[in-house]
Amino acid sequence: MPPTLPLIPRWHHLARTITLRPRTTTTTTNNTRLLTTHHHTKLDSHVQSSTVITSLDQQIPKPPPKKWITDLPARLGKCIIFGCSPQQIHDASVILRAVATEWRELLAGAEGFLTGGRRGVDGREVVWGEMDSFGHVNNVNYYRYAESARVNWITNFSVHVDPAHRQEWAELMQPKAIGLIMKSLKCDFKFPMVYPDRISVYHRLSTPPQPGQTSFHLDCIVLSHQHRRAAARLEEDVVIYDYRKAGKTAMPEFMLTQFEKTWKLQQEETIRARKRIWELIGGVERLERETWDREDAKEDMGSAA
Repeated sequence: MPPTLPLIPRWHHLARTITLRPRTTTTTTNNTRLLTTHHHTKLDSHVQSSTVITSLDQQIPKPPPKKWITDLPARLGKCIIFGCSPQQIHDASVILRAVATEWRELLAGAEGFLTGGRRGVDGREVVWGEMDSFGHVNNVNYYRYAESARVNWITNFSVHVDPAHRQEWAELMQPKAIGLIMKSLKCDFKFPMVYPDRISVYHRLSTPPQPGQTSFHLDCIVLSHQHRRAAARLEEDVVIYDYRKAGKTAMPEFMLTQFEKTWKLQQEETIRARKRIWELIGGVERLERETWDREDAKEDMGSAA
């Protein structure tokens, strides 16, 4: 017998796996002096595929340091302590502004997540009622965040990316013909998020699509705006199901075509975001060499009037 629940509003779970971890308490710039540093290496775990290696794969820079968002402002602060010229102050302000305004796109994009538009959930408020007696957002809410983002991710194909196949995309979320069924869902909790906060939630294809495949895997990231880092990461295994035949079926051609384009966009965004981050890091390194990281550097302690 086929499953009785469709993809929306709840994805039917053929088998649901939940891992509970212990709780623990290219944008451009007018600043032409920023250094652009290119780092080329083999693919990391976020973008590596054992079956398909394209020319874009070879262009992906190495991942930036994990704490670049907090490290760069701290490093700039040290430069200012040792004294900066007006031009150096301007350069530092450009970098700080970029970190403050681009952090979400760069943090997600560096891992291949596509942001903006209607691809996920942007800037959703965390409400007080989502917390539990332990004083932080209850674990089950992360699955709901991911569900909302996943629905938006699929709907975006229907409405904005591939309107020529709007009906086919819409039917994927109904138990009529070819539909999508959640096989497994895993969540790793990174830190206990609390109210007030805002979140952004995005999905990406975990592996490049292949003709004939009967399922696909998605990665999901839940970003905390308050902490500017991932509060949770989810892994989703989705089966392509034919309700008429009550069994798995191959990915439809219209879906395969758009997923192939999406995979390429993910690679391009990874390249863009990582290059931008390394550009900002290069700008900080230059300021360090010009201020405190030199033999005659002296800390500016100020002077009495």
